[in-house]
Amino acid sequence: MVRILSFICVLVLPCAIQLSVFALTQKEMPRAIVSDDFTRARPQPKKPRNSAGHPRKQSRTYHLASKPVDRAGIDPLQVGVTLWKLHRTAYATADNTRLETKFIARRIDADSVFQDGDLIRISIESPRAGYLYVIDREWFVDGNSGETNLIFPVRGDDNRLYAGRLIDIPAQDRKPFRASPQPNQAGELLTIIVTSAPLSLPISSGPLQISNEQLLEWNQRWNSLTERFELDDGPGQMRTVEEQRAASRKGMRQLTRDDPAPQTIYRIIPNSSGGLLFNLLLSYGQ
Repeated sequence: MVRILSFICVLVLPCAIQLSVFALTQKEMPRAIVSDDFTRARPQPKKPRNSAGHPRKQSRTYHLASKPVDRAGIDPLQVGVTLWKLHRTAYATADNTRLETKFIARRIDADSVFQDGDLIRISIESPRAGYLYVIDREWFVDGNSGETNLIFPVRGDDNRLYAGRLIDIPAQDRKPFRASPQPNQAGELLTIIVTSAPLSLPISSGPLQISNEQLLEWNQRWNSLTERFELDDGPGQMRTVEEQRAASRKGMRQLTRDDPAPQTIYRIIPNSSGGLLFNLLLSYGQ
């Protein structure tokens, strides 16, 4: 009898250890996604090579950069965001008669801290069709906020989202945002809303003030559980020609599956079928 019990213990103990390790691994190992999860909705490239003639790049990996969310078997929606930090650079014209300046944009992650004078542009992409709205509030260290303003769209903007289309905020033909923090300002709190149908708003040529009651209503209707994933080794990469063309207001091209994926991917469990809403804090250094 003792031998039988001993034999059973020898069999059960390794199984118990494996189950414990598996449970620990599932709980503690950071979750990851790959860029194909996001880019597969984009159009297929005409040729399996990029504009520089190089073979197609392999799928890239993203790491979880926020608290995990229990999805309860629900397939999340996705929104891609890339923050660009811009630097001015001077170059000689073709005839070497004068110097001109242009902006060089490099990726940064959503946890980056901005200093006074930093120049910023934001690109937003969605694999699913919808309409984009972006609200900005000054956010202070005591938890208070400034005016609530709709900064996108303004008159003349096309706020339609679909796979492969980038929307730049501000647009490339407008000046980028310039960080100019006030005393005790923690950052700019951006509320990103994607709806299945356009909102009825009096869009004007500049920012549109939104009442606290209206924002509260949108929050209650569309606020969603959100996970944030950051592209491994993405920060510091320069913006490609393909990304610039996809964000052009002239609609020069769409991004294909071979083109770069967003720096940050938000995976969202929507609260309703009509839209989704999440926040992004652009933090200021003190």
